[in-house]
Amino acid sequence: MRVMNMLNMRYLWQKRKSVVVTWLISYSAVLIIPIIISLIIYSQASHALTSEIHRANDSLLKQMRYTIDNQVDLMKRLNMEITWNTQLQSLMYTGGSAKEAPFTAYRLAKEFRLYKTSYGSIDEFYVYWNQEDSVIRPGNIRDSATAFQTIHATGSMDYEEWKEALKGTETNRFIVWPHLDGGGTRSSIVYLTRLPKDLEGQDTGTVVVMADASRFQNAIESISGLSGGQLLILNEESEVLLSNRSADPEENAELKPFMNGRHVNLDKSKVGDSELFYIPSAVSDLKYAIIIPSGVYWEKAEYVRSFTFISILISLVSAGVLTLFFLRRNYSPIQELVNTLADKITPQERADWNELSLIRQAVLHTRNEKDEVMLQLQKHQHVLRSNMMGRLLKGKLDALVPYEESFKSYQMELQSNEFAVILFMLENEDCLYEKLPGIDVNERRKLLQFIISNVVEELARKRSHIGYVAESDDMMVCLVNLNTGAPDVNADLRGIASEAQDFLKRYDMELTVSLSGKHLSWPGIAEAYQEAVDAMEYKMVLGKKGIISYEEIAREGEGQSDYYYPLQMEQQLINFIKAGDYAQASAYMNEITDRNFGKPLMSLTLAKCLIFNLVATMIKAMNELGDKDGGLIGANTQWMESIMACDTIQEMQQELQALLREVCRAAGEKRSANVSQDRELSLRDLVAKVTRYIEDNYGDPNLNVNAIGERFDLKGSYLSKLFKNQTGEGLLDCIHKFRIGQAKELIRTKNESISEISRMVGYNDAATFIRVFKKYEGITPGKFKEIG
Repeated sequence: MRVMNMLNMRYLWQKRKSVVVTWLISYSAVLIIPIIISLIIYSQASHALTSEIHRANDSLLKQMRYTIDNQVDLMKRLNMEITWNTQLQSLMYTGGSAKEAPFTAYRLAKEFRLYKTSYGSIDEFYVYWNQEDSVIRPGNIRDSATAFQTIHATGSMDYEEWKEALKGTETNRFIVWPHLDGGGTRSSIVYLTRLPKDLEGQDTGTVVVMADASRFQNAIESISGLSGGQLLILNEESEVLLSNRSADPEENAELKPFMNGRHVNLDKSKVGDSELFYIPSAVSDLKYAIIIPSGVYWEKAEYVRSFTFISILISLVSAGVLTLFFLRRNYSPIQELVNTLADKITPQERADWNELSLIRQAVLHTRNEKDEVMLQLQKHQHVLRSNMMGRLLKGKLDALVPYEESFKSYQMELQSNEFAVILFMLENEDCLYEKLPGIDVNERRKLLQFIISNVVEELARKRSHIGYVAESDDMMVCLVNLNTGAPDVNADLRGIASEAQDFLKRYDMELTVSLSGKHLSWPGIAEAYQEAVDAMEYKMVLGKKGIISYEEIAREGEGQSDYYYPLQMEQQLINFIKAGDYAQASAYMNEITDRNFGKPLMSLTLAKCLIFNLVATMIKAMNELGDKDGGLIGANTQWMESIMACDTIQEMQQELQALLREVCRAAGEKRSANVSQDRELSLRDLVAKVTRYIEDNYGDPNLNVNAIGERFDLKGSYLSKLFKNQTGEGLLDCIHKFRIGQAKELIRTKNESISEISRMVGYNDAATFIRVFKKYEGITPGKFKEIG
């Protein structure tokens, strides 16, 4: 029995790639569609339920925030009015005499009575005065110990804790303090604000605003739709200030999992069977949170989940029955066809492929063998053809097989015994290789050769000639078998070269092309190739990416001019360089090169000699300026290396101009070093005088750029330009910045209006002062005064 089970398992494993398995997977894929739809419906339903639940919780929290924020806003508003009370500001910051301070404090206590009347929902408020260690309440002033006994001495907080909280570093915070009211003990929400330090850096006082916690508790309990949840009021440090249940984690099982010490961990949205939601207060740093049991609102979600699973189970059972029926019906014809091919199928193929693959393999086997043979023949033919053309271009005519027969064997047609050669030099080969990443270097080269070959041969055929392209000496050579009936062979060759350049530009290929003349018979091919090579060398004079014809070069070379660079011209160029006049020296050098490189053509040897002589002229000029040890050029050998590495005379001229610019700059620096130093000292002295003048007269409304220019006998715009070049900022910016700095100091130290301060710093118009202040400080003067 065990052996039978092992055989069945082995049979099933061998059938793992059968078409039956493929169909079974396909039918299963179709089955997945209703399952996916059911899961999507379940997901959307759950998402909708969750959204509704979250919306309800948000509504509860917003209702709580609206109710409590009104009371918190009253506390903050009263705190703001007390903080900015003129009597309080005078008491804390004016630094008046010790005799006036008690009277000021008395008047402040009387004003507090008005606040007590206006803010009836505020149970208690007072100001702790550091200087006198006293508490100012509505209508009275008490020392701190007496005030503590009167307000907070319930036993749950001692005097030292109270004093430490009043003098602590934190400010604008909410805490819970005990409160004595009519002999009873209550808890109050306290909004504590530390007043800024005075001008001497000493602590001034603390504003305390208290509201009975029962007001907040009643607001929480009045919220409808809570559904057994727990509401929390948290301070800025996420500590529980108030709750509709016990805030002690040991007594509150729902709250305990969300606690991290004394703080509520708001990052935990769900722990166990409870979920937490919260929103921040709109008017303070408080946060309002709600903790709700998950079972309260997930009952409907459980129903949707059960319904979804039942529908998926029914789909699976139904689909399984239909799948087995159609598999049996559709597999019978395939099985019969495989049995007919059983004698042609090896055991290895039967194990590794499914039925359809076996049938396809049998049909394509013969055709693939034929294609492989043809491909190998084509590869060998291409190599042999390229080798034959290379020998022919180099003039090796001692082939064992006549070239006429070789051309026929390679299916290369000949229409005459007249030939010409077109030579192509790819100038940006490295750039093209970078655009073909992931391809072997040899494969990249073959791809470029393939593109050029197809384009050039097609263009030759278009003009009734026959072209065959091969590679020789890192260049692409097109052997053109000419049509004897063509009216103008030279024009056709130039046309082929021009169209090839234009077309291959689409593939970012930059080509230099050289053309030979027309030659007869097989030996003439080697002569045509040599002419094209000789013409290609003249790209050094004529430049890259052009079309160079050997016959045109030969005609122009007949009237070739002599080498022209007389001593008097060299001396004049040296004088321009010594003067540091790059414009004149560059124009003079261009005149020399144009005279020599203009038509008729100069030979390559004389052209290189002229370039090197011009470099020697620059070295002479630097030596005459006292640069005896080679200096600029001797210490920078890359200049000569760059010139030697150039492929064309034009590139050499560009490098030569760069070297000339550097030499003229160095010569100019030697001549102007002393003059520049004196001017720099003069400018620094002028900037210092202008700065002192601005500091002395910033309050003058008529102080501007032109007025300062008249003071120093200079045009205002020119003086501003000199000032900016020396300091990095314009003269007008300097005036505005100094005035704004003085205005900031006046705002801090004087209790003057913004209009008065604007006139004191030189602005007649307060609107202009506000605009300039905001430009440089980012806020208005009034906002700056409010913050300070």
